[in-house]
Amino acid sequence: FFALGTPGVGKSTLGKELASRTGLTYINVGDLAKEGELYEGFDEEYECPILDEDRVIDELEDKMREGGVIVDYHGCDFFPEQWFHIVFVLRTDNSYLYDRLESRGYKGKKLQDNIQCEIFQTLYEEAMLSYREEIVHQLPSNTPEDLERNLDQIMQWIEQWMKDNN
Repeated sequence: FFALGTPGVGKSTLGKELASRTGLTYINVGDLAKEGELYEGFDEEYECPILDEDRVIDELEDKMREGGVIVDYHGCDFFPEQWFHIVFVLRTDNSYLYDRLESRGYKGKKLQDNIQCEIFQTLYEEAMLSYREEIVHQLPSNTPEDLERNLDQIMQWIEQWMKDNN
């Protein structure tokens, strides 16, 4: 499945914890790109590398065919629709998100654009356009209690999916 959302919403925390509870494979696309140098340049304005989406897809293809994978990334429009049975878009109130991003060293345009991305539900809308509506779900991700609720909800979904598909 796919966990996506603005940087700082808790995708990695959720994905890693789910992997440890389920035995599924957790893949952070940012880390994968860094390890494999899957970039096509550098964005001076945002002070970050530009992902080579085609190379990322090539790198992930075999793993995704095997199944049992949790993918963590902030964008989704370049991933094949058939890769995912369910898509979770994590959402965080801006008061929490601002502090999280600022503590990561985000500032200026990069900070403001990520906050605006969350305000305008940009990634949720991208997910709704990229995947079947019935597989896209928003989850609140503000507090440790939200994290636990989300983990419980996803675990129930996984158990049901296993019953229905095995």
